Amino acid sequence: MTAFDLPPRLREIVEEFRESDRDEKLELLLEYADRMPPLPEALQGHQHMEQVSECMSPVFVYAEREGTGVCFHVDVPPEAPTTRGYATLLAEGLRGSTPAQVAAVSPDFIQEMGLHRVLSPQRLNGISAILAYMKRQALRLG
Repeated sequence: MTAFDLPPRLREIVEEFRESDRDEKLELLLEYADRMPPLPEALQGHQHMEQVSECMSPVFVYAEREGTGVCFHVDVPPEAPTTRGYATLLAEGLRGSTPAQVAAVSPDFIQEMGLHRVLSPQRLNGISAILAYMKRQALRLG
């Protein structure tokens, strides 16, 4: 899957990262980390959320229907800013996509963003797992 096969908002985010140099990529991740919205009250304490066990940091994901699309709620502690940024950009980039569109997203888009140049392989495995959890949850809503 190329960036052009991605849902529109995620495609925009990929392009923004692709056009950035190494330092800018890290800055963008930190900006996304700062934009993570608070969890809705019903999800406080991670009620009903699924923990991404492959991540070293505690990462929680919850998907719900929003019209014909999906809305993801994520929670990652501020002490894990790159993971928090990635989770936020995924939630933003996939919001409103249908479950089928979410399921079709290939983890290869991380390469197109150039994140493999700025994050360790261990961190890349963790963030790939976040996408896998989101895809699984979206399909359950299908």
